[in-house]
Amino acid sequence: MWAVLAVEFVLALWEQQWPLAGIAVATFVMTLAPLVLVSRLGVRLPWSFVVSITAFIFATIYLGEAADFYLRFWWWDGMLHLGSALGFGILGFLLVFMLFQGDRYAAPAWALAFIAFSFAVTIGALWEIFEFAVDSAFGLSMQETGLADTMGDLVVDVIGASAGAAAGWLYLHGRSLGGSAALMQAFIDRNRQLFRKFRK
Repeated sequence: MWAVLAVEFVLALWEQQWPLAGIAVATFVMTLAPLVLVSRLGVRLPWSFVVSITAFIFATIYLGEAADFYLRFWWWDGMLHLGSALGFGILGFLLVFMLFQGDRYAAPAWALAFIAFSFAVTIGALWEIFEFAVDSAFGLSMQETGLADTMGDLVVDVIGASAGAAAGWLYLHGRSLGGSAALMQAFIDRNRQLFRKFRK
């Protein structure tokens, strides 16, 4: 994906398509930003996380905006909302679990799952507020059809957040939702200093 962005940037400069070149650069910078941030916080991301983050940003900004996937595929926005909510649900679980240093008995599994769910839905709601603010301030159409688009996105966010929270709950019970358990275990294994009380 980084190679595609580099090639597109060069081609855009060659063809003097300045907005496209700007989007390619912005996308590249945004894919690196989370990696720089977590490294400063002393967190080590498994490659599965790195690939997921890069793919999501690439799909959202470059494919969505530059390649007009939002207009060409009616399901593109919903798919990204579902994926991001699922990811934030898992991230929310890991953050809460980190606060307890990996002690699975510090709180009931349902409580950790509920906090993870709330975290993911909050992120989704804040994004919708951001879209509304940008549309109101700059006359854009990020919300597309207005209320229907916003409510549809929130419904999808709730579904994704529920799946992410369920993945955390299942993990604490020794089960998995898809490959979620392996994903979370990989994160914990690479950050053992943050999960000192964790026991398999």
